[in-house]
Amino acid sequence: MANLHFELVTPEKLVRSEDVYMVVVPGTEGDMGVLADHAPVMSTIRDADLLVYASEGATPETISVQGGFAQVDEKGLTVLAEAVS
Repeated sequence: MANLHFELVTPEKLVRSEDVYMVVVPGTEGDMGVLADHAPVMSTIRDADLLVYASEGATPETISVQGGFAQVDEKGLTVLAEAVS
């Protein structure tokens, strides 16, 4: 299966840029699992945890984000977070 290109950005810096299997994004309308070749979408995100799966079946890495936007396009997933902890 193809990998998803994932970038996590704050106003200060690029936090992550890597290929992963899947990311679960805490959208304001509910959680959204994003895999490679996901349909284009843009969503606001709520203060919660991103779950980053490096490979299929892997234990997810948790990254706390505060507000912002998530955009899925032909290049992959970009999360523009106000803050990351």
